[in-house]
Parts: sequence; structure tokens; C-alpha cells
Amino acid sequence: MKKMSRAALVGAAAVSSVVLVSAPAFAHVSVQPEGEAAKGDYAVVDFKVPNERDDAATTKVEVNFPTEHPLASVMPEPVPGWKADVTKTKLDKPMEMHGEKITEAVSKVTWTATGSGKDKGVQPGYFQKFPVSIGQLPTDTDQLVFKALQTYDNKQVVRWIEPQQKGQEEPEFPAPALELSAASDDGHGASGASDDGAKKESAAAATDSGGSSSDTTARTLGIVGIVVGAAGVAFGVLAGRRRTNS
Repeated sequence: MKKMSRAALVGAAAVSSVVLVSAPAFAHVSVQPEGEAAKGDYAVVDFKVPNERDDAATTKVEVNFPTEHPLASVMPEPVPGWKADVTKTKLDKPMEMHGEKITEAVSKVTWTATGSGKDKGVQPGYFQKFPVSIGQLPTDTDQLVFKALQTYDNKQVVRWIEPQQKGQEEPEFPAPALELSAASDDGHGASGASDDGAKKESAAAATDSGGSSSDTTARTLGIVGIVVGAAGVAFGVLAGRRRTNS
């Protein structure tokens, strides 16, 4: 019994240690697309920021955008209780977008909590999403890495800046990474093809409807003509009989 009790205690301790060690892995800052993030397209992404502290609130979030793959268009969505500041940097090499030359791109977006007391920032046990519209997404990479800094109201700063290396374990403070899907032929995802197909089906339905309507009208007119003709013949026969009787 003693041996079994000791084994159970050792096993429980091992399990609890695993839980304690792996718990922070579920609480890191991440980036997730709302739908599909296709190369060469625009996308809306959410920077998800959880609070992993029991005695402090997150009051500031800084997200650095990759300079090796600059994004000319970055527009944060207003978040209640937060102020967003967009920082732009001049590009060493200008880029073209929609026929225009772009000389600067967004290098950082900073969100600062504006509330007070328990309503300020991300409180313990909660998380906050920060939506951002970005584009055009690059076509020469499969991933965008956004290094982030998370500041608590006790002045502690957590730096989520370690890139994930393929084939290796996740680092202690991984940087948010956005996976990019393959670009479509029209550069607008699968929705363009779906819309075209819907338009074709609608046109075909309209054509079929118009054809069937024409056929119905012709048949109706033909029947009316036959009835009128028969009535005329009957009238003529009756009139002839009346003349004969007279």
C-alpha cells in the first residue's frame, strides 16, 4: 500500500509539473485571420492578447510589422477602451500598389488602454482581440512574423519576439505568426469564382424562364384563336339556317 501511495504521489507530482510548465504555452499573444489570408490579397486579422497574470492587467500592446515584407495598408479597427497609434517608416526601396509608388509603410501599431480601475485594459482571466485590416499580402513568403510586446500595469513587459523554427519545439516567448495561403488565379480568393458561377446560373435561369413564358403565351393565343374560329363557324351555320327557314 505504501509503495502504491508513493507511486501515486510521484505520478501526481509529475502531472502537476507538466501542467505548470505547459500552461504558459496556451497564453501567448497570437495572430489569427478572419477567414483566409491569401498571398497578394487583403485580409482582416485578429491579434489575440490573453492576460497570463493573476495580479496585474495588460494596459499596452505593441505589434511590430515585418520590414522585410512591408505592408502599405494597415488599418486597425476601433476597440472600446483602447487607443490605437499607427507608426510608419520610410522604405529603403519604394513599392508599387495599384499603379502608385509607395515610399513608406506601417512598422508598428500600439494599443494603449484608456479606461480606469477594473475597466482598464485586459484584466486577469480575460483576453482581448485587436482586429486589423492589412494588405496587400506579399507573394514571396508563406508566413509573416509580428513581434509583440505586452505591458502590464505593474510595469512588467513580456516580449513575444522569438520566431518559431521548423522542426523545433515552440520557444518560450513565440512571436505571433500569420500563415499565408496560395494566391488564387484572380487574386481575390475563391469568392470571385463563386460570384461568377452564381451570375451565370442566374442568367441561365432567366433565359429558361423567358423561354417558357414565351411558349405559354403562344399556346394561349393559339387556343384563343381556335375558340374564336369555332364560334365564328357556329354563328355562320346558325345564320344560314335562319335564312333558309325564312
